[in-house]
Amino acid sequence: MVAEAKQVGEQRYRESFGRYLEDFRVGDVYEHRPGRTLSETDNTWFTLLTMNQHPLHFDREYAAKSEFGQVLVNSCLTLSIITGMSVSDISQKTIANLGWDNVRLSGPVFIGDTLYAESEVTEIRASASRPNQGIVRVKTTGFKQERVEVISFDRAMLIPQRGYAVDDQIDY
Repeated sequence: MVAEAKQVGEQRYRESFGRYLEDFRVGDVYEHRPGRTLSETDNTWFTLLTMNQHPLHFDREYAAKSEFGQVLVNSCLTLSIITGMSVSDISQKTIANLGWDNVRLSGPVFIGDTLYAESEVTEIRASASRPNQGIVRVKTTGFKQERVEVISFDRAMLIPQRGYAVDDQIDY
């Protein structure tokens, strides 16, 4: 997590998270911490909030008879948690999330698993239509304990240059 304390007045500082366009380098890998252990409540609430009615995500008896033998964490929750873990480091200053590509679910996630993530910068380019902004692409990989990969995806974000983020403009 990239954090800095910007001085905004005499003996007054404001925390700021994330990276500016200039802070990214192709090939850099950012490990996102802390990890997140998934609970039954997390999985049930997310599943019901998103109207996913598949019993594999919240019916223990049904799940016990599946090939997994237990309740499976909703894959969209896994995607959301792994993306969320990266925000304070790579996209806190993002102007726009441009999308996810190549989402791959490489292993099951169960209640009680702890997730970790890392992102590798794969491309950086200036925006052709937006001065003082650029597009950063990363490949993010999610792991559960013992570094077992469970998800990977490519993500693109529109990132401002230093001095052009929204939090650089707020004066309150």
